[in-house]
Amino acid sequence: MMELREVTAGYGGADVVKGISLRFQPGEVTVLAGPNGCGKSTLLRAAARLLPLSGGQVLVDGADTAGWSSRTFARQAALLPQSRPMPEITVEALVLHGRFPYLGYPRRYSREDREAARQAMERTGVAGLEGVPMAHLSGGQRQKVYLAMALAQDTPVLLLDEPTTFLDIAHQLELAETARTLAEEGKAVVIVLHDLNLALSCAHRVAVLEEGQLRRVG
Repeated sequence: MMELREVTAGYGGADVVKGISLRFQPGEVTVLAGPNGCGKSTLLRAAARLLPLSGGQVLVDGADTAGWSSRTFARQAALLPQSRPMPEITVEALVLHGRFPYLGYPRRYSREDREAARQAMERTGVAGLEGVPMAHLSGGQRQKVYLAMALAQDTPVLLLDEPTTFLDIAHQLELAETARTLAEEGKAVVIVLHDLNLALSCAHRVAVLEEGQLRRVG
């Protein structure tokens, strides 16, 4: 379970989210909703420890993660960010990046790592594209590959920032169904969504943000 306790964070000394307390429970899909610029993505980045906190704590199973190494934290929470680079590598190579927290140096993938990547690609519908360069994919296909990378990380908490970008309606519904299935398997799934109909089709709880503050959870 991940808990945000009075989290305050932002950019360049300006706080965007202010004093937000929220729990992400195993077995639940939590959707972060609200108008553009309200702090949804900032809150997710703070939860993933990609932004320094100016106040509050991020806890996992009751433990403050402030002193954790990046590798230790990455075994507990995986983030699919809103904007991502497009590296000049193949689909399989990118999905295997999700296994980095479990590798030593030099990085050598085990049979278990490759199996985790294979299952993630099957789950997101990109199996069969393993050897295709990322640059040759459509926007929707790339989105699915990045989702597969997050799934391959195999963490108890999954943080997804607008994962339906570039996806058509059918694949958006598939993603919502996948989110529910992952929650049923015991994961805490957190998704930033703009489409309220889609949010209500998959969420156990919706947290509404406005002007950097948590207005309602239910």
